[in-house]
Amino acid sequence: MAKSTQPLTHLDEQGNARMVDVASKPDSERVATATSAIVMHGETLATILSGDIPKGDVFGVARVAGIQAAKQCSNLLPLCHPLALSGIEITLTPDESLPGVVISATCKVVGKTGVEMEALTAASVCALTIYDMCKGIDRSMTIQNTRLESKLGGKSGDWHRGAAC
Repeated sequence: MAKSTQPLTHLDEQGNARMVDVASKPDSERVATATSAIVMHGETLATILSGDIPKGDVFGVARVAGIQAAKQCSNLLPLCHPLALSGIEITLTPDESLPGVVISATCKVVGKTGVEMEALTAASVCALTIYDMCKGIDRSMTIQNTRLESKLGGKSGDWHRGAAC
């Protein structure tokens, strides 16, 4: 992976961490999508899909947890700006080939900074919630491939995973 030649914006002249001042940046529409997957025994996935997990509706609770997580991102990540998110969409897709669940989280804002961290946090917390709700029957579950898939808007423009640079 190539080393970035961009200056480190979250460090002051003395090398101390700081929150970047975005006050002079113009507002723009920004969208980011992140994904994650949780791999489990096939029987665990079947139990989720049948609605027989003792803790309740796994997908419903995970979706709400992801939405809450995106809204709380600045409380979790010290240099993340608080954002007035305009939309959060969580998709949970059972995948018998894993077996497991593929999670997609899309966050939207009109603001001065992007929503990549909110999308990544939402996808991560969805996966953690699924683990928490199902650990009683499958402690071997593995969370994997949490990553940014795309970001739209802002000064740096659009970016899509797999697109030519």
